Amino acid sequence: MLQAHHLTHMSITAAHFDLTAHGLTVTQVHRNLAPSALYAHAIRFEKDSAIAENGALVAYSGVKTGRSPKDKRVVEHPDSKNDIWWGPVNIPCDDRTFKINRQRALDYLNTRERLYCFDGFAGWDPKFRFKVRVICSRPYHALFMHTMLIRPTKEELENFGEPNFVIINAGAFPANKLTTGMGSTTSIDLSIEDKELIILGTEYAGEMKKGVFTVANYFGPKRGLLSMHCSATADKKTGASSLLFGLSGTGKTTLSADPKRHLIGDDEHCWSDDGIFNIEGGCYAKAINLTPESEPDIFQALRFGAVLENVVLDGDHGVDYTDTSITLNTRGAYPIEFIQNAKVPCMAGHPTDVIFLTCDAFGVLPPVSSPRSFKNSGVFE
Repeated sequence: MLQAHHLTHMSITAAHFDLTAHGLTVTQVHRNLAPSALYAHAIRFEKDSAIAENGALVAYSGVKTGRSPKDKRVVEHPDSKNDIWWGPVNIPCDDRTFKINRQRALDYLNTRERLYCFDGFAGWDPKFRFKVRVICSRPYHALFMHTMLIRPTKEELENFGEPNFVIINAGAFPANKLTTGMGSTTSIDLSIEDKELIILGTEYAGEMKKGVFTVANYFGPKRGLLSMHCSATADKKTGASSLLFGLSGTGKTTLSADPKRHLIGDDEHCWSDDGIFNIEGGCYAKAINLTPESEPDIFQALRFGAVLENVVLDGDHGVDYTDTSITLNTRGAYPIEFIQNAKVPCMAGHPTDVIFLTCDAFGVLPPVSSPRSFKNSGVFE
């Protein structure tokens, strides 16, 4: 037992990856740890983390259990300001504000005993993928991005080089409300020119995922790509794809886990001249009222290597998916290959069907609509 404990202690403490180029001087940096190691770190170092009976890591995001769109800031820079849709979501800030928040994030992370770094890819098409580096202080966040980015092979990691985009997550530390342009103690700040996202005042992991998509939305059209918030499946015989668009909660993830079709992805895709490809390496499913009968593929995917956010456990560490006492937005993140019918690499041919999921509660739209039915109804006449 003493020897086993000693080995566990050594595996947790012995690590070094140089992050000084990003302004970080912490010497204990764990890069691309395996899920088992991140489990060990989470259980040892994170308050309230647990392992569910199904094997998933259970973590809690604190006060924020969803995204904070009103706290998103984008640096208004001459080179990019004319290509950004400014408004209540993309709120401008100046470069000084960004640098103040960046330094505040670095100052906090530099007080940590250990940091976590995950290097991965966004975009399954090798011609268009970009390299993403995530720097954080919580094992939960590192495991989350391990599931949501495309995981590099050992050789790819050794030759990773400099990232194209960096996320610096200091979400456990608040923004200063007196800083110019801040609306609260939460701030998610993006600099297109610096290719960095700074997170302060929120530990909700979905902010990192959305940050990657925001960058894909900006650079995609400049590279001849249509970036899309949709799920995608493919015909097992022809390889042709279908796209399902819709707001959060309308069923994109549920419908994409169709056992009769290949899963390409559940949320973020690009459409190129060659077809479509998934941006992400994993899926992020709502867990409320999840059952093996209603969504068998997603239910079984929430196992060892997956992350369950803000769920309630019973006395035997079983997950009570009906308990929303923490939040209605309980979530599960898992690598896409955990779905049996996932097609890896996650690429497919051009879409033959594009479906818009509305969850229309007022009966304005018919359950299934097509251009033909609209034309016959006189809508387009």
